[in-house]
Amino acid sequence: MPRKFRVAVIGGRPAPINGAKELDIDIVLVHEKGAYDEAVAEHCERIIHAPLTDGQAILDVLRPLHEERPFDRVVTTTEPAAESTGFVVDALGLPGVSEATARALKDKALTRELLAKHDLSPVRYRVVKSVEEATAFLAEVGGPIVLKPVDGVASLHIHEISEPAQVAAAWETLQAAGITAPIAEEFLTGPVVSVDSFSFEGRHLTIGYSEYRMNERFVEWEVSTPSRVARPHLAELRALTVKLLDAVGLTEGPSHSEFVLTPDGPRVLESHARLAGSGAPELVRRAFGLDLNRMFLTVLLGIDELPETSPEPVAGAAVRFFTPDAGTVRSVDVEEGIPSTVRHLPKGEVPLVFLPYLDQLRDEEVAAVIQKGPGDEVPELLTVADCVSGYVIATGVDADDAVAKCDDINDRIRFSIG
Repeated sequence: MPRKFRVAVIGGRPAPINGAKELDIDIVLVHEKGAYDEAVAEHCERIIHAPLTDGQAILDVLRPLHEERPFDRVVTTTEPAAESTGFVVDALGLPGVSEATARALKDKALTRELLAKHDLSPVRYRVVKSVEEATAFLAEVGGPIVLKPVDGVASLHIHEISEPAQVAAAWETLQAAGITAPIAEEFLTGPVVSVDSFSFEGRHLTIGYSEYRMNERFVEWEVSTPSRVARPHLAELRALTVKLLDAVGLTEGPSHSEFVLTPDGPRVLESHARLAGSGAPELVRRAFGLDLNRMFLTVLLGIDELPETSPEPVAGAAVRFFTPDAGTVRSVDVEEGIPSTVRHLPKGEVPLVFLPYLDQLRDEEVAAVIQKGPGDEVPELLTVADCVSGYVIATGVDADDAVAKCDDINDRIRFSIG
């Protein structure tokens, strides 16, 4: 009889561990009390509590369990737990994403340093510690720059600067947010695209490739795949992704890498050793036929094999967030006969996942989730985390068709703010 696998999952969302028991995988979920949907317990051997960013605390609760019955893997799907999970992986001597690799991806200056060391994706950058240093870098570049946190996520605290007079205001905002040494980079002109990959035993398989629509603050409010603008650059993007992952020392697991298609070719924007957010794994499943959520466990444990070649798209898929103006919701009107399944988040319920009900909508060609109602507040769209009014997800014959379906449903659901 095959032995049962055992995996510790640090934080994150439930989708990657759904069905684990049916695959004879025992899941020990480490999470913070009150920060997860308790229904996830049905997929777990047990749930234990620890601060997700504290590697030693996580190790302290996992080591006794590991000594009783060893874990095959310790993994995470959430950015805040990346380094702490790597600390535990190293301490227990397991395969996986090391603390050094997690840090190399989280620290954007270190990512740039490693890319430069391997002669990849040249981008001028500098960690700056004063207005004067940032202003000097702007003059040195001779064009627009970006000031942002060296470990930032979700498009938060990104400042595009083209004139010296703008530096002081951006610096003051960053300082107020506790960011004392941001990274300054030359502004990369061109569309942003991403590549979702999966690695095993040092081999990297590029799978999905997506593009975005975003606001003036670089907040991505729509993701669609396969990317039309990436297609002419696909061979170069795939090759650069593999070299990037090698440069940071990633050997296994999912990754999500973002690029800017500049006039000089693709340039790395950032990369993460985790499943992407904004519903990307579901979009990849719909468009490319590979289930990254399932692969998250099964490929690492040898239950499924990593395919030999990158898949061709079989459809298009898109997710679009509702983006009403900031303010108090007066009403939400859904057009009668709307060609979509529509779900409403119950009044007063706070979702513990970013896209509620997504796993329940897998078989729906077009579906919408409305997360705000009368009396609720809509925040200003300053970061991806502010995309909390709901979303539309769609499958189409291609990406343009999926985007058109999302746009159509978006137009048929109207938020009145005032």
